[in-house]
Amino acid sequence: MFCDGVFAIAITLLVLDIKVPELYTVHSVADVWYAVGRLWPSFFAFVLSFTIIFISWIGHNNLLSLIEKTSSQFQVANGYFLLTIILLPFSTAFMAEYLDTPFAQPAIVFFCLNSLLHNTGWIFLHRSILKPVSLLRDSKSAELHKQARTGAGYGFFIYATLALLSWWLPYIALTLAVLTWIYWLYLSIAVRGRKQK
Repeated sequence: MFCDGVFAIAITLLVLDIKVPELYTVHSVADVWYAVGRLWPSFFAFVLSFTIIFISWIGHNNLLSLIEKTSSQFQVANGYFLLTIILLPFSTAFMAEYLDTPFAQPAIVFFCLNSLLHNTGWIFLHRSILKPVSLLRDSKSAELHKQARTGAGYGFFIYATLALLSWWLPYIALTLAVLTWIYWLYLSIAVRGRKQK
């Protein structure tokens, strides 16, 4: 499926941003460990991006299982949503490069804005499922979709707030963003469990 391919490519791009310490820069085993330790922002960004894309993949598959047909509006919204997925590796790589420097604020702001953009992808997807005609399978699907749509609405206010906060308190905004994604992961798994009952 095309969508799964986009998710797979986005996840594959993540690991390319972690560079192995070059041999000529180290002169002892301690130097190697020190060089690896300095890569912590890249590993942090990798895990964060992987988690975000994984959550989005689960949510996207959950959403697709609720519909029984498609529309041109849904296809356009889906394309926009996938665009926001492809941008995630860049925003987290940018953040990783600057996270441990005095210039972290713009990179964290960019990451928070990308999270907000990604959330708008969810909002457009949910709207396209209902308009111009409903694409949902049945009343149970409609109830699950309503819950997901409400979550996306809350998400917009959360990510807009974090984007604003990141201008003045970037590390606090980043910490709250990570906690928010952990909460989304819990919700994604919980929704999948309810669906399978």
